[in-house]
Amino acid sequence: VLAHARASEDAKGMRRSSDERPGLGALIGGSLPMEQLYDVIERVAPSHASVLLRGESGSGKELIARALHALSPRGGQPFVAINCAAMPDALLESELFSVERGAFTDAKVSRAGLMRQAHGGTLFLDEIGDMSPQLQPKLLRALQERCVRAVGGEREIPFDTRIIAATHR
Repeated sequence: VLAHARASEDAKGMRRSSDERPGLGALIGGSLPMEQLYDVIERVAPSHASVLLRGESGSGKELIARALHALSPRGGQPFVAINCAAMPDALLESELFSVERGAFTDAKVSRAGLMRQAHGGTLFLDEIGDMSPQLQPKLLRALQERCVRAVGGEREIPFDTRIIAATHR
């Protein structure tokens, strides 16, 4: 019981540091490295720059992405997350860039991709380092031009989305 009580008090102390900084969500910890991380998040969040987060799996990259979004001017807009390693290229391409009706056999309706769904907000590309080399140039072009062309589409569609990407590599 005493060990549990001490652990509970330690957790409260760790949480106190991030609770004192609104917008940091589920991030906890009061150590010097965590305080430095909070400072970086608070400095980067207001910009519209794309961000790449690197770290081991399970290290909290998505929590940091959510904190960056919450503290940004885009905080009231959508936060859309996708795991790039969890789906095959063809599906990932249609998920990101949209699909026009009839583009392939099962495309019975047109559908806006995640880049357009996150318009005005943030798109979190988790495990982007696992994205295939064939899809990377299409993503690069979309990021440079801030336009996407739907699979099976003929026109470029502009989007205004902040990109936060993460990788364990």
